[in-house]
Amino acid sequence: MTSSWNNGYLSGRFSFLFTFPVLHQKRALMIIFVDMDEVIADAYQAHIDIYNQEFDAQFTAEECMGREFWQCVPQEHQQSVRDHTHRDGFFKNLKVIDGSQDVLEALSKKHEVYIASAAMEFPQSLREKSDWLDQFFPFIPWQNRILCGNKHVLKGDVLIDDRSKNLGFFDGRSIMFTSPHNTEVKTFERADTWRDIADKLL
Repeated sequence: MTSSWNNGYLSGRFSFLFTFPVLHQKRALMIIFVDMDEVIADAYQAHIDIYNQEFDAQFTAEECMGREFWQCVPQEHQQSVRDHTHRDGFFKNLKVIDGSQDVLEALSKKHEVYIASAAMEFPQSLREKSDWLDQFFPFIPWQNRILCGNKHVLKGDVLIDDRSKNLGFFDGRSIMFTSPHNTEVKTFERADTWRDIADKLL
């Protein structure tokens, strides 16, 4: 006859065996890094809006495909456009890219989502980007916000970014989010909209 100790041991042993797959499923969550500018925050359109207002122009994003916006303006105005990102308030006033809030909130309920932005390139942007995320993406806590310099240190499953220089060094799945400046790039998996991101990852 089996002792009560053996019954307890076997019961505990089988409980462990049946619990293990559940632990394995939890570890299967993806780590997803998401860029800010031109992925969830429309920096490209902001450049256009500022330039059109200051120089009484009529540029649209559609006529700038395949180029940085500063490359589209007369040479004597190019430095002015390049300096937009150094202005106080530039990052604070960016518009949210359509669909990004709903899809990121859904992704954050299933996976580990981090915002990863090269904010150190523009030191004055640190507070503005943090405040902007508080306003529009409050469901992503400060612990999941990486305002960094070089993105080559990121290690995870997915990186959603608009820049080849970041995607090319990522070891996981690289998804290029379409922005006017990168429409000619053919190297990476592409998402034109946040609906595309939802279809790929949700």
